[in-house]
Amino acid sequence: MKLLEERILKDGKMRDGGILKVDTFLNHQMDIKFLNEIGKEFKRLFSDQQITKILTIEASGIAIASIASQYFDYVPVVFAKKTKSKNLDGELLTSQVRSYTKGIVTDIQVEKKFLKPEDKILIIDDFLARGQALMGLIDIVNQAGATVVGCGIVIEKGFQDGGKMLRDKGIRVESLAIVDSIGEGSISFIEQ
Repeated sequence: MKLLEERILKDGKMRDGGILKVDTFLNHQMDIKFLNEIGKEFKRLFSDQQITKILTIEASGIAIASIASQYFDYVPVVFAKKTKSKNLDGELLTSQVRSYTKGIVTDIQVEKKFLKPEDKILIIDDFLARGQALMGLIDIVNQAGATVVGCGIVIEKGFQDGGKMLRDKGIRVESLAIVDSIGEGSISFIEQ
């Protein structure tokens, strides 16, 4: 998505360790008009699927998934919670996720009542690096007996192994921008 690549080049900040900071428009302060374009692009990419729910993980994925939902006839958005809460009652589907940026392992959970075996799930997230968040979400979908129809990613770090690992497992991954490298003052993209 050329528009996204241009925005990353304009507003993205590079940090040590392969960190790309896009907090001015995507995952801290959100540019809603821009997120609408992202939602339209996910609809274009997954228009061949009969999606019944969108699944994401808190917190950054929630806004992206919610805006994308309107382009999929307002299907429900379910998000995996990273913290235990008294509001979580009933049977939980859980998985462990290692965060690349935080360097910690987190238990994620979704109440089982929100994912049914007949559901066709589109997973949406802001970043794909090592694929751990997606693998945790896929694990939760599998526990529910539902079907993952694909994963929509805003920014994939192509220089890390997550995208390849997921695609090698036969999982459909559609990334709007794939960063090839982050160097001294430069970002390059893989042409799609």
